[in-house]
Amino acid sequence: MTTVLIADDQPMQRFGFRMLLESQDDMTVTGEAANGLEALELTQHHQPDVVLMDIRMPLLDGIEATRRIVRTAPRTRVLIVTTFDLDRYAYDGLRAGASGFLVKDALPEEMLSGIRAVACGDAVVAPSLTRRLLDAYVQHLPVSPGGPASVDARLAPLTEREREILTVIGQGWSNTEIAERLHLAESTVKTHVGRILAKTGSRDRVQAVILAYDTHLVTPQ
Repeated sequence: MTTVLIADDQPMQRFGFRMLLESQDDMTVTGEAANGLEALELTQHHQPDVVLMDIRMPLLDGIEATRRIVRTAPRTRVLIVTTFDLDRYAYDGLRAGASGFLVKDALPEEMLSGIRAVACGDAVVAPSLTRRLLDAYVQHLPVSPGGPASVDARLAPLTEREREILTVIGQGWSNTEIAERLHLAESTVKTHVGRILAKTGSRDRVQAVILAYDTHLVTPQ
């Protein structure tokens, strides 16, 4: 059973999410929060698998709430829910540690599959959409004072092959594309991806993409 906390300042939006989630045999709603502080408190109390997090909320916005939840409740995954697919705050939410983002007008099956994916440790944002988002907001990335990406300490534990795979993950390649283009078995690619996440401390694929941009392995086109 996947437990979900709904954080949104709009009562009707929370009601709609609850109706959808409780129609599923494998999901249950552990609580509803009308602001970021409530989301943080209820997460600490219930330890849900997934928090559906609105961005614009009173008292504490969804970005800061996400940052605190990731820090204090590491088993809980945060799924940003935004009005527009390129909401200017969505990128900041991903950098704060969210495992992906969905658009509020997504189809019900898309919302449900996204929640299930996040609960299993996967990222919700499709590789192509991830790259579009990061390309649009790459100006938010901090400027690294050092030299090339290869000297970044976060990349030091990676083998040459792992660094190559992290680069193409950042370029939006799926596991299937990586396997086909690099002539690897898909199971081998999954093993490499798992090791990359573990070595770099990335929570999921979205965070790995951000790392690839952050360390300048990938630059916007």
